[in-house]
Amino acid sequence: MRNYTLLILLGIPQTQGLETLLFVVFLFIYIFTLLGNSLIFTAIVSSPSLHSPMYFFLGLLSIFDMLFPSVTCPKMLLYLSGQSPAISYRGCAAQLFYHLLGSTEGCLYSVMAYDCYVAICHPLRYMLIMKPGVCLGLVMIAWLVGWLHATILTSLTFQLVYCASNQVDYFFCDLPAVLPLACTDNKLARKVGSINVGFLALMLLFSVCVSYVHIGVAILRIRSAEGRQKVFSTCSAHLTAILCAYGPVIIIYLQRTPNPLLGAVVQILNNIVSPMLNSLICSLRNKEVKRALRRVFQNIKLGVQK
Repeated sequence: MRNYTLLILLGIPQTQGLETLLFVVFLFIYIFTLLGNSLIFTAIVSSPSLHSPMYFFLGLLSIFDMLFPSVTCPKMLLYLSGQSPAISYRGCAAQLFYHLLGSTEGCLYSVMAYDCYVAICHPLRYMLIMKPGVCLGLVMIAWLVGWLHATILTSLTFQLVYCASNQVDYFFCDLPAVLPLACTDNKLARKVGSINVGFLALMLLFSVCVSYVHIGVAILRIRSAEGRQKVFSTCSAHLTAILCAYGPVIIIYLQRTPNPLLGAVVQILNNIVSPMLNSLICSLRNKEVKRALRRVFQNIKLGVQK
């Protein structure tokens, strides 16, 4: 086996000459993502009124939304700014770490949907059901599923022999871009990768749908329009974030004939834009979070004045 010392990332397909524009756009999105999610996390940690299971999961989601784009975005910004597009073999393998973060975050969405279901359908038993130990156990299960998923994909990918080329025709080392470089049979890795990712995404999406079907039935039973509006407002932000996350994954990994440009656009939406939208959605649609953010900004302003 010939171990590459360097691999060359060829970048986003069909974007030659747009590097400067893309650098400015993605840099702004990345900074906004880090800033927005760090503010939400700070607001949740610093506000005792937000120390509940729902906001515990929301704080974890903010952490994932900072880590997820950080796996691929810094390297992409480097070569868009004119730096070398080369990446080490180990660095390329490390970029598959985003599968761990992505699958764990997908599990977290399912956990948050279940939390909404318990809060709306069993409000009197909510704190009894969603005890701290239960919340921690659900998060540990999410991490375990993500670790198992990422381990399977990474081991299948990097046990192959790579000797054909060192050029990755993509903007990061994703499975569909790395596997064609193998000079041995990669059918097993391709098939298991597609089935694994597709099955996990569909199962998690199904679990979310089950929770929201029960939530929808509960909303229809509420007689007052004000009550229905309050419940719908509580879950609409979470449901919007789920749709933004699962849509790109299903499009990328379940398409029969891969389209490089479509895949890159959808992957960018999933890796970079969705984490930014989550911070906007959660802060603008949640009154408790908005109040906590105002207090954070007031504390920052007082600190600057001093």
